[in-house]
Amino acid sequence: MKFMIGYGSCGIAAGAEEVARSVTERLKDSTCTVDLVGCNGMCFAEPLMQVTDDEGNDYYYGRLTGDEAVKVVDAFLNGEIPAENRIEGEELQFLKGQTRIALRHCGLINPESLDSYIKAGGYSALNKVLGWTPDEVIEQIKHSGLRGRGGAGFPTWIKWDAARKEAKEEKYVVCNADEGDPGAFMDRSVLEGDPHNVLEGMMIAGYAIGAKCGIIYVRAEYPLAVKRLTLAIEQLREAGLLGKNIKGSDFEFDFKIMKGAGAFVCGEETALLASLGGDRGMPVPKPPFPAQKGFRKQPTNINNVETFANVPWIIENGGEAFAALGTEDSKGTKVFALAGKVRFGGLVEVPMGITLRQIVFDICGGIKDGKKIKAVQIGGPSGGCLPTELLDTPVDYKSIGQTGAIMGSGGLVVMDEDTCMVDMARFFMDFTSKESCGKCVPCRIGTTRMLEILNRIVKGEGKEGDLDQLQSLGVSIRDSALCGLGNSAPNPVLTTMKYFLDEYTAHIEGKCCPSFKCTSLMKYEISEDKCTGCTLCSRKCPTAAITGSVKKPHVIDKEKCIACGECYAACRFGAIFKVSGEAVRQ
Repeated sequence: MKFMIGYGSCGIAAGAEEVARSVTERLKDSTCTVDLVGCNGMCFAEPLMQVTDDEGNDYYYGRLTGDEAVKVVDAFLNGEIPAENRIEGEELQFLKGQTRIALRHCGLINPESLDSYIKAGGYSALNKVLGWTPDEVIEQIKHSGLRGRGGAGFPTWIKWDAARKEAKEEKYVVCNADEGDPGAFMDRSVLEGDPHNVLEGMMIAGYAIGAKCGIIYVRAEYPLAVKRLTLAIEQLREAGLLGKNIKGSDFEFDFKIMKGAGAFVCGEETALLASLGGDRGMPVPKPPFPAQKGFRKQPTNINNVETFANVPWIIENGGEAFAALGTEDSKGTKVFALAGKVRFGGLVEVPMGITLRQIVFDICGGIKDGKKIKAVQIGGPSGGCLPTELLDTPVDYKSIGQTGAIMGSGGLVVMDEDTCMVDMARFFMDFTSKESCGKCVPCRIGTTRMLEILNRIVKGEGKEGDLDQLQSLGVSIRDSALCGLGNSAPNPVLTTMKYFLDEYTAHIEGKCCPSFKCTSLMKYEISEDKCTGCTLCSRKCPTAAITGSVKKPHVIDKEKCIACGECYAACRFGAIFKVSGEAVRQ
């Protein structure tokens, strides 16, 4: 019998250390196996434990404490299948409804064990390509239709082929693990849960283009990913799988890890290369492309974590098998990080062509607390907000692009009916403005001006002409910024103006927030008929804005009220209501 405990960052943060310690202690004299594995994607139910019995049946348990985990273990040792804490039904559909390629080992193998990866079929793809020519490797990637999963969706084989054709002795393979999108954690989970898979993909790329060195550019904010990558590389060296004459062939390869300082712009490949070289991370115009002149001005192939994670599977199963999934334009699967108001948040991997509605409702269980869905932000801070009427849009590069959004690296933030879309656009513009490298005027100045306008609007200080100016600035930045991040920075504003224009109009003309979220446009009032004078609201008010006698109706001093909502949340009798403009919400 095998007990697998989710030991990624999300699991550890939720209490997996206690679970692992308790289960390990309970089974120290047992023949059962205890494995610390990466996150299987069900972040909403951490800490997690998967139990595989002697017949190969799998059972999933979540939201465990150490004591609860031991009770589960004891039950299985007694031949029972406990119901308490078991994940099944809708929650288990989250996992069962996926098609996993990049995530195929996550949650199933010990990421700190080379033997565990090899037993799962690891490095067999590398063995295979060492008997091929580099051109044959690239041909398989071409047949697969794999496109870069970092956001732009550029055909992977073209990058590899361009670097392959460069007649230079010194070449590099770079893994872009600088995942900076708010709400995105795809790369982190893959690196924490299956580091050898990414390393194997990079080695195959190195063989294909003639590179001897692989560099992983990873965020320093991912300490567990860095630890497991470092350990995996050490294990490869000890096993003789790095250096010269790998597996008796002429192939030579080794790895280096570079920790980034958290600059969002370093996710752009030329800015990443500048950072690798010790310079400030700022993009440069292309051409020349990195395949011709990259790291140390040598031919360099750059792909992101998810792209490399697909490569071993493609080599093992054939490019045609990967191409059989997805759509004509977008092959294979895509990993998404679901966050926000969705019931079951976490990581999902689905075939390209599935709709946003299927992801949110069929796999992730819909919206929390019985609320209605209002929008989905796809593509991170440089993506776009899509309304409910576009939920049946297929998830592929062409279809998403036609909405005005972008696929991005795979962040999906789900918003319910209480979300203010103007404030949401302001939030993302605040992020992109602060993360602008400042090199080009459209991005440096343009995003700042857009943010200033949005800040005025959510404060009720919007004026005639603001929408025209936002549109003009957004289009100008999109068309003239130096890099792809700058080009896409206005997307959240442009898409919310396109699909939620009425909310902008309400803020500017009506001086109200229809979603009752913008505190500068809100005030609270107390109903004399419903107020019982319990005094709870006045005790919760941080500014002493509420006065009144016991068992007598209370009143709010609007001059002192900061619209924090503490009184509204505390009232048990529905006596306090929100007012924004002429709208009232009980």
